[in-house]
Amino acid sequence: MMEELVAGIIGGMGPEATVDLMQKIIAHTEVKDDSGHIRCIVDNNPKIPSRIEAILGNGEDPGRVMAEVGKKLEEYGADFLVIPCNTAHYYYADVVRAVNVPVVNMITLVVNTICTSYPDMKKIGVLGSTTIVKTALYEKSFAALGVEVIYPDPDVQAELFELIKDVKSGKTDISRINKLNAIGKHLLSKGATLAILGCTELGILANQDLPVPYIDAAEQLAIETVAIAKRKKILPPDTSICHLDI
Repeated sequence: MMEELVAGIIGGMGPEATVDLMQKIIAHTEVKDDSGHIRCIVDNNPKIPSRIEAILGNGEDPGRVMAEVGKKLEEYGADFLVIPCNTAHYYYADVVRAVNVPVVNMITLVVNTICTSYPDMKKIGVLGSTTIVKTALYEKSFAALGVEVIYPDPDVQAELFELIKDVKSGKTDISRINKLNAIGKHLLSKGATLAILGCTELGILANQDLPVPYIDAAEQLAIETVAIAKRKKILPPDTSICHLDI
């Protein structure tokens, strides 16, 4: 049997989302005992500069720090890297250029999963931070495929952004879950037939009560991470998502 690959996780964006990814990796790994789990090398680094502030033009470039983290993970033995933050994929190319190991592109992964599993769905809602809307990471990926991306109305998007900040500060009570469900109902009313949880914090809140069918980007990343580590899937190089014009 071929030796498993080691996953490197560029984490801390935010810390709870990184832990959530690791829990999902464990949940999606079939094992008989501890040794059956995959090895992950994790830098849960909340000191990476704010992606949101940088994209809005008010902060330090996080791409440089993400690249440094990626290089360190490679030095420590990671065979491939993952980034459990949707917005951070705006700086995906910075990491790719800095390392000599493959880097999973979560945006591309989610788009490909939807196109393969839901080929007839042409109106996809995106629930994410305000910078996911601004950078149009998902929108530009879907455009060539004839898929319309639907965002919440501006006032609802502002509520969603506050909800994401609540999760980052540790507030995950039932009132926040209910708020996410209400936002999901809003997307459904706008014609979305499927929603992407395009912020890894939202997967912490989402449950079966979310009114719109959804794909959790973090869960797809976890499934992909296990498949690559177990050598059930070969990771192709992908530098298609990088510094897009905004």
